[in-house]
Amino acid sequence: MNTHLLPPPNCTFSQEDWQRLATHWYPVAESSKVTDAPVSATLLDEPLVIYRADGELVVARDICPHRGVPLSIGTHDGQGVVCRYHGLRFGAQGRCNRIPASPDSAIPAKLHLRTYPSIERYGLIWTCIGVPQGESSEPVIPKMPHWDDAGFQQIVVPQFDIGGFAGRQIEGFLDVAHFGWVHTETFGDPANTEVPAYTTVETAEGFHADYRSDVGNYPIGATQRGQPGFEWLRHFEVHLPFTATLTVHFPDDGRLVIMNAASPVSSRKTRLFAPIAKNFDTDLPVEAVHDFNLRVFEEDRLLVETQRPEYLPLDPALEAHIPADRSSIAYRKGLRKMGFGALLAA
Repeated sequence: MNTHLLPPPNCTFSQEDWQRLATHWYPVAESSKVTDAPVSATLLDEPLVIYRADGELVVARDICPHRGVPLSIGTHDGQGVVCRYHGLRFGAQGRCNRIPASPDSAIPAKLHLRTYPSIERYGLIWTCIGVPQGESSEPVIPKMPHWDDAGFQQIVVPQFDIGGFAGRQIEGFLDVAHFGWVHTETFGDPANTEVPAYTTVETAEGFHADYRSDVGNYPIGATQRGQPGFEWLRHFEVHLPFTATLTVHFPDDGRLVIMNAASPVSSRKTRLFAPIAKNFDTDLPVEAVHDFNLRVFEEDRLLVETQRPEYLPLDPALEAHIPADRSSIAYRKGLRKMGFGALLAA
């Protein structure tokens, strides 16, 4: 943890939790949505501007060093992002390359942007705001099973904003007991709510769990295929603090992989990114996949946004638990081992 790294003003996390969270990589935008024009994002209460210049991706603090105007409300002229206030332009590496009011003057280093490392993976732009400027950082991006495998289709579901904490969102994604109660309009079966026993296995990144049941994953009303009595395997892989993948084993060797990357905008707002890889029904319109998954997210939204307390209570004594909560318990235990307290808002 970089104890010299300070949270932004009006940060909604405690300083200690923010400093730990800032050292991890999170997605902040869909790659396809970022061109030369500035795109606004927020990560851990830090406003960001994202753009491309000279073929290079730039993620920077969303503030003009001159007079503090957000660059995300500016324009671009093909050579960089242009500040709306005085026209200062910022190009590759976030370097100021034009001052219209003083075109012949040398440009001081103080006018260059505070930039962050970035990488594109799974159709998303990832960054880490806890790396000191000028230092290199090996990206630690969660693994997405089958994304690059032959025969698999890659789909990026549109980003989805949730008025709740990222930890609550990921815990809900791991929860196998809510299918028949929450997802009754998409894939859940209200007549089949029993949760068979399963186990979790700790890993270097978090943990994984294999959950086997006869609860299907086809959309309600869709033609059901496969053998009667088929056992569905859902393999969860958790990459702490806020990313998890689910690989669903369909009949006929079908595989559906969904990543839930919960990017913490603040302690009370989450931007969910969900790339998908699948090797069946690849001829279906992508819009149909988007629509189905957004409906699933909407079913979850009410629960995540109304849970109390808003933070994730990591002390096991603060909430009651049932056997179906094995993944939830393992998730909270993993966060405690990383040094988090209650992930308490400031």
